[in-house]
Amino acid sequence: MHGCEMEKMLSGYGLMTAQILYRMPDYENLLQTYAWQAYDLAPDFPELFKFLDFWDRKLDAAIQSVQYTHRELIHPGEWRNAEGEFVLN
Repeated sequence: MHGCEMEKMLSGYGLMTAQILYRMPDYENLLQTYAWQAYDLAPDFPELFKFLDFWDRKLDAAIQSVQYTHRELIHPGEWRNAEGEFVLN
């Protein structure tokens, strides 16, 4: 795990997974799905909205719906500094 990811988790960020259903202009009768993951901050989800804004500005696919889940990976009571060393032969 990278240091910046750990810093985000300690700041309250958690893993967010979004399932995006969308339609392409040439195939309007066909729903397609896209899964996207990022570390994001609930309940405002700035990373998700930044990604959806990018999608809306740059892609021709029309979003039908977005479902998401979010899980904080580290809670305040779960983080503690452990000191010690175990040596195994």
